[in-house]
Amino acid sequence: MSKEQQLDVAPPYNAVAQHGVSPKPSHDEISRFDFLANFNKFLSGTLGAGNQLAYEKRVLPAFQKENGRDPKDRFEIRRAMNQDRYHQFWSALKRNSMEMRQQNGRSMVLRQLDELDAKARQYNEGRATLELNPEIDVPRYQSAVDIHCMPGSYHGEARPGDVSAGANYDCGLFATTAGGLGALSDGGGQALVEWIKKERPGWVPKRMLDIGCTVGHNIVPLALAFPDSEFIAIDTAAPILRYGHARAQSLGATNIRFIQANAEDMSRWPDGHFDWVQTTMFLHETSGKALPKIIAEGFRVLADGGLMLHLEQPEYTDEMPLFEQFLRDWDAFNNNEPFWSAMHALDMKDVMVEAGFGPGDLFETGVRAVVDREIFPEAPTGEDEDHGRAAFWHAYGAWKNVQSSQIAAE
Repeated sequence: MSKEQQLDVAPPYNAVAQHGVSPKPSHDEISRFDFLANFNKFLSGTLGAGNQLAYEKRVLPAFQKENGRDPKDRFEIRRAMNQDRYHQFWSALKRNSMEMRQQNGRSMVLRQLDELDAKARQYNEGRATLELNPEIDVPRYQSAVDIHCMPGSYHGEARPGDVSAGANYDCGLFATTAGGLGALSDGGGQALVEWIKKERPGWVPKRMLDIGCTVGHNIVPLALAFPDSEFIAIDTAAPILRYGHARAQSLGATNIRFIQANAEDMSRWPDGHFDWVQTTMFLHETSGKALPKIIAEGFRVLADGGLMLHLEQPEYTDEMPLFEQFLRDWDAFNNNEPFWSAMHALDMKDVMVEAGFGPGDLFETGVRAVVDREIFPEAPTGEDEDHGRAAFWHAYGAWKNVQSSQIAAE
């Protein structure tokens, strides 16, 4: 293996930091995750580049010859590319990679479920910082599909009261991001800490709301950075809340309350209750009806002068080439992400203005994952597409009533 090839190898899975409820991998499980992490890098890099060549050399000329024009949208490109043998080959490998990742993570977790559940109970039982509510229904947009090919999605239980869904999701992030989120897969949360301290030096939120928190990996770094602030992390899925709460407690983030709740109706909290309302790679997993309700409720519970921030991938604007839109759409049609395509075709500025923000309140920025360079020296540094979805995000944000406050000051 050449030096250049060596530098492109993902960090080993045994470099992943352990917390109090981490699943313990065997030798073979480590090897499988190491293979899958590097396989994902290979698919997104070396093999992924072949899709562009297939399009330019074969698919586009054939489409132009047949139709007398270029494709008009990403869907026409998808239908044409799906007939190309190279793209079929690449797509099948990518789908199989995700299924293998789920199989390895799931089997690793179920093998030690008794131990994992016992560890979680030690951190969860008797703690007021975990609030589960069996009356909360899992929305159909979450229950109708196994998102990311996860068996049972976020809410599935191998047995009542277990943490298997959260443990599987947590351990598998390493493989799907090729280590690009760091040792604790919290590079997104670390990036938010860096961003807010640079954007608003000295600003300390009293209360922050994390919507669609999953296992809390994005909120824990913020809670540790602001130990005197109150953090509320909500999700509709009890298994990942059990795991996420135990994980946070074991890492010392005891100022986070994990609550089972649906963000479409947050009437339990009064108007203006939070200084910061946050989602990270969550909105694309909600339906077209649910998303505006969640944004509107987030606006209502956000205090004047408070921050709303949503980390996602970029919108499909007219400036984005149709072929790039097609590639970004792969998850919508092949990785059980049915709302991905429609969400990224939205104009988030319009959605946020309809929720109540003034146009002058809005901003867009980019946030790059922060990782431990001593452990992950070759983690992505540019606007890389995370071998899927993780190293670099587009952020849609707003400071509530900034425009009206500025007008009043003038």
